[in-house]
Amino acid sequence: MHHDDHIENHEDFKNLVVNKGVEQVQTVNSAAAKRFLQKKRKLPSVDEFFEGIRKGDIRLLSQAVTLVESSRPDHQKLAQQIIEKCLPFTGNSLRLGITGVPGAGKSTLIEALGMYIIKQGGKLAVLAIDPSSERSKGSILGDKTRMEELSAQDNAYIRPSPSAGSLGGVARKTRETIILCEAAGFDTIFIETVGVGQSETAVHSMVDFFLLIMLAGAGDELQGIKRGIMEMADAIAINKADGNNIKKATMAQAEYTSALHLFPPTKSGWIPEVKTCSALEQQGISDLWDMVLKYADKTKENGYFAKRRSEQAKYWMFESINEALQSNFYHNKEIAKEIAILEDKVTNEETSSFAAAQELLNMYFNTSLK
Repeated sequence: MHHDDHIENHEDFKNLVVNKGVEQVQTVNSAAAKRFLQKKRKLPSVDEFFEGIRKGDIRLLSQAVTLVESSRPDHQKLAQQIIEKCLPFTGNSLRLGITGVPGAGKSTLIEALGMYIIKQGGKLAVLAIDPSSERSKGSILGDKTRMEELSAQDNAYIRPSPSAGSLGGVARKTRETIILCEAAGFDTIFIETVGVGQSETAVHSMVDFFLLIMLAGAGDELQGIKRGIMEMADAIAINKADGNNIKKATMAQAEYTSALHLFPPTKSGWIPEVKTCSALEQQGISDLWDMVLKYADKTKENGYFAKRRSEQAKYWMFESINEALQSNFYHNKEIAKEIAILEDKVTNEETSSFAAAQELLNMYFNTSLK
C-alpha cells in the first residue's frame, strides 16, 4: 500500500472507501495580502503629516493626534518631529477653557457658541480633558454625539479626551494637540473639562480665557464648584436663563458679580464679568463671544496675553521634565524591586519615610548615571 493512501482503503476495511483529499486552493492572493499589510502598517512621513495638517486634512490631523496620545516610543518620536515642524505656524488662535458641573448644559452651550463662531467664519476645535474617564469611562464621547449639529460642520473638529494616564500626561497631550490644531488652521480652540477636580488647574495653564458655566437657583455648595475654580474664572456664564428661570438667573448674576469683587484683582487688568444666557433659546450667545473678544483685545494691548503665553510654555517645559523623570524612576526595574521591600519597612516602622526615599533616590542615581 502506498504510504500517502488512507489506511481505511486497505482490503481489511471492507465497504469503506475514503477519497483522496484535494489540495486546498488559496482564497487570498498572497501578494495582495502582503501589500495590504505593508500599506496598513506604513505611516505617512513627517513631511506628509506636516503638509496634510497645513492643508487642513482632518484625517491626517486625527492620525497625528493619535500618535501624540500613543505611549509607544516610535509614535512619540514621530509625534514630536511633527510638532517641531508645526510650531512656527501656531499661536495664532484664541484658546478658551470651558468648565462647569455636569448638568450645567455645558455641551449645549459649547455647541451654541461653536455654531455662532463658525457662522462668523471661524474654525473651531473642541478638545477635552477628562482624566476621570479612565475610571468612569467618562461622558465626553456622549458629549460628542450630543453636539450633533457642531460635529457635522466642516469647520469644526471635536476630539474626545485621551483617557490614558495621569492628569499631567493627559494635559500635556492636550497641549500638543492644540499645536497641531492651530497649524491646521483652527483659529478658536475650546478646552473642555468637568468642573469638579484638579483638571481645571491644568486647563487654566493652557488657555487664554477661562469660562465657568453655572446654573441659577443652585447654591455654590450644591454645584460643587470649588472657590479656586471661581477665582480662576475670567467670566461666569449663567446658563438656562429661560422660561421661569429668568428671574433666578438675574438674581444669581448679581450674587456672583458681588462675590467676584471679593477676590483679589486679576493680573490681566480685566474685571471678570457675569453673563446670563440660554443655549437652548440662543439668547446671550453673541454677547458672551463679544466679551471674550473684548478680553483678548484688552490683554493683547496691555501685553498680558503674550506674557501669559510665554509663562505657560515655560511651565509646560518643567511639567514635561517632571513627568519624564517620574516615569523613568518608577519604570526602573531595580527601583521597582526595592520599592516593595522599603514600603513594607516604612509601614512596619522599621525605617522612616525620608530615609527610604533617600535610599531609593541614591540607588536610582547610581543605576541611571552608570
